[in-house]
Amino acid sequence: MRSLIAVWRLLRMVLHVLWGLLLIKLRFGSLDQAARHARVQRWSGGLLRLLGVRLACTGRARPGAKLLLANHVSWLDIAAVHAVLPEARFVSKADVKHWPVVGALTAGVGTLFIERASKRDALRVVHQTAEALKAGDTVAVFPEGTTGAGPELLPFHGNLLQAAIATEIPLQPLVLRWHEPGERFSSAARYIGDMTLLQSLWAIASARGLGIAVQILPAMETAHADRRALAEHVRGEIAAALEAG
Repeated sequence: MRSLIAVWRLLRMVLHVLWGLLLIKLRFGSLDQAARHARVQRWSGGLLRLLGVRLACTGRARPGAKLLLANHVSWLDIAAVHAVLPEARFVSKADVKHWPVVGALTAGVGTLFIERASKRDALRVVHQTAEALKAGDTVAVFPEGTTGAGPELLPFHGNLLQAAIATEIPLQPLVLRWHEPGERFSSAARYIGDMTLLQSLWAIASARGLGIAVQILPAMETAHADRRALAEHVRGEIAAALEAG
């Protein structure tokens, strides 16, 4: 029975993804920013629902420009954030841009791409992020740089925090906690180790009662901060919220 439910969810997800691709290719160019954000939010929330994921959110983000920092567990984290804060422009590794379908979707919603192995490219993205923040955008970063198991956080990289410090734009920490019945930190949502995307898709689609809690923590000022110390402070705040959640 669970296998049939999983197949049904995945088939509907494929149609939803194709609809999203058509929306970006055919409609986004004619929409204003508010209309784009509304469609990103609707599409992202719909993707979670089609996969059987329940979304809950607590807290409120500050208005205007901000740098979002969140822990990273699943490839679905971006959809969860966009279902709550559709204005977020994510910073993502450059090779995602060349993935079939996914690349077009991520590029279409304003993602900033970075070659993580290149220090020169990292500096370019810091400048690009600073320009986006000065223009009033919300930029989102996973400072761990990759997905983790959930309860324990990986070290936070502080390079991109320099963009917020240089522009004196506040940070907005987000706490993402995937859960399912009997597990405070879901094992089905994890995308770690040697797991392939197809394996992760099947695990999520087969899960029973999978949910994600998005907690928006208070914004933090950045003026004159040290990026490494600030990154460690944000990591501590997110870790404490995960432990308490």
